Amino acid sequence: MSKPRGFVFRRPTLASSIADGLVGVGIQDFTSGLFLAAPRRTGKSTFLREDLLPECQARGWLTVYVDLWADKEKDPAELISSAIAGALVPFEKGIRKLAKNIGIEKLSFLRTLSWDFTKPQLPVGATLTQALELLHRAAEKTVVLVIDEAQHALTTEAGINAMFALKAARDQLNQGREGEGSGLHLVFTGSNRDKLAHLVLGKSQPFFGSSITPFPLLGKAFTQAYTAHLNAHLAETNQFNAADIDEAFELVGRRPEMLRTIIGEVALELGEASNLGQLLHSRAEVLRAGVWNEFESAWNALTLAQRAVLQVMVERSQHNQPFAPFTDSTLTAVSKVLEEMGSDVVPGTQTIQACIDALRDKELVWKSSRGGYALEDKSFGDWLLHKHRTPG
Repeated sequence: MSKPRGFVFRRPTLASSIADGLVGVGIQDFTSGLFLAAPRRTGKSTFLREDLLPECQARGWLTVYVDLWADKEKDPAELISSAIAGALVPFEKGIRKLAKNIGIEKLSFLRTLSWDFTKPQLPVGATLTQALELLHRAAEKTVVLVIDEAQHALTTEAGINAMFALKAARDQLNQGREGEGSGLHLVFTGSNRDKLAHLVLGKSQPFFGSSITPFPLLGKAFTQAYTAHLNAHLAETNQFNAADIDEAFELVGRRPEMLRTIIGEVALELGEASNLGQLLHSRAEVLRAGVWNEFESAWNALTLAQRAVLQVMVERSQHNQPFAPFTDSTLTAVSKVLEEMGSDVVPGTQTIQACIDALRDKELVWKSSRGGYALEDKSFGDWLLHKHRTPG
């Protein structure tokens, strides 16, 4: 029994529904941009690669994909710019023809025609709006820009400015166009809903007024298909049960990669049909316990004040509310938690700031370049809520 490989679960119906939403003909309207949130390793990037991008291409749209975590050493703005520049390269001849036909003065950043198309970089001074408009004209297609882990753009000032530039590009390219004729569709995905929400919360944010759409996690259709795939490699007397697979999948947060890890470990056990289900359950619990033990250790290393701040942040997250550290309501909430913990500390703004700084140092809390806060790993919040629900 070897570790099965090559299984891909496709979701064409979901991809078609999202594509419909991008042009405003679906149940949901994503014409102003789609903000898709899902925990890490739940199949979001695979869905983009295997389903959404092919669906967009099948509709005759030009797709540009960029993962802002692909190179964390580079500024997110640079990654976005490079991806668009790279998409322009195949259209070099068309671009030069455009420059001649419509006039160099209308393509100011091509005025000298000295752009080196062998490098995925925009010329100095070129804006994202100019580049995307040029791509739209040269390709003669609707452009779909997909930015994976988009929340990472908020970690630098240049990244935030790039988000504002994309909003401006969307407005300019779509002005006067409707439906399939739209020039630009934007798709932003994130592994942390709270972080991604900083793009749409507050009037000072680039996409204020838009909403976050939860990415549908893989369900029983996935586990049934995966079970059938696994069983095709096993003897008829030694088969997995789809319900057991689904139970293990639930225990690890419906993360396909972690489920595959469990299957690989069970395969090494060479278990018989009678105990395959128990092996799956045990391995899933061990894997989850390992992650939760790390959270427990991190929690135990915190001061009471740090725990209180983190708990309030988790509670706000559960209600999709931003965490504003220095408001009266936050100070009151932290004071209440501290009192429940048996502490007589009366927190002030300095205490809150010191706690946040410490939590950031411990990589438990994330901060945008403009002062927004969120949990670094939303799974920590899930663990904390479970801890509070569990007696003892």
